[in-house]
Amino acid sequence: MEMESGGKAVDPFVLRETHDGVVTLRLNRPQQFNALSEAMLEALRVAFEDVARDDSVRCVVLAAEGKAFCAGHDLREMRGRPDLAYYRTLFAQCSVVMQAIQALPVPVIARVHGIATAAGCQLVASCDLAIASVAAKFAVSGINVGLFCSTPSVALSRNVSTKRAFDLLVTGRFIDAETAADWGLINEAVPEQELDAAVARKAEAILSKSPAAIRYGKAMFYRQRLMELGDAYAFAGDVMARNMMEEDAGEGIDAFLQKRPPRWQR
Repeated sequence: MEMESGGKAVDPFVLRETHDGVVTLRLNRPQQFNALSEAMLEALRVAFEDVARDDSVRCVVLAAEGKAFCAGHDLREMRGRPDLAYYRTLFAQCSVVMQAIQALPVPVIARVHGIATAAGCQLVASCDLAIASVAAKFAVSGINVGLFCSTPSVALSRNVSTKRAFDLLVTGRFIDAETAADWGLINEAVPEQELDAAVARKAEAILSKSPAAIRYGKAMFYRQRLMELGDAYAFAGDVMARNMMEEDAGEGIDAFLQKRPPRWQR
């Protein structure tokens, strides 16, 4: 059991399941629509840190208990401490968690149902991949309570176009899952009853590939996006050369030439 402020015992804020190299992390504040309290953010940080240290993990699924994926920050908790230093610390804590997702050496898939709003939408945008139920809805709706979703805008604007992102930020309106897929916020929108199967298929596709190549690739992908074109090619070329020196690359090419399935190193 974990403790909320005030000492009340509660269920763990993040539940963990592991199966065949896939770790599923479930947000577990269903009565609060999985709002990101300080304790929830800390639990996520620790969970991602644990995953990063575990070489047996090949993929992470980020899911949630209850009716919603995540309703963003815990507004009640935030209003209880009207202090600039506290707010700066809170948003910095959240930013650390979001960046930890991309820093993980393995892909993270968001499994989205219900609503994903404000920092919850940021959480979806921060994941490498996202699959949602067609019933899911997305918004960066802080503007509706007088708060521009500044930190969520960082992740949102790296997924969808500038005008679409700004539209959502200044209107606070919701978009459905099919629109989110069309705009690039998520990868797929599937019927509710097919959500788990779609997530499993994506995870299985990742598991079928070389673990070494996935690790090289994820780290390279996000770094090169911040570089000038020439620097990006130089960096990517060096990463690809080092990847070629891995046993998996030799095995994969030999298997292709010999028309047989590859046998990856674990």
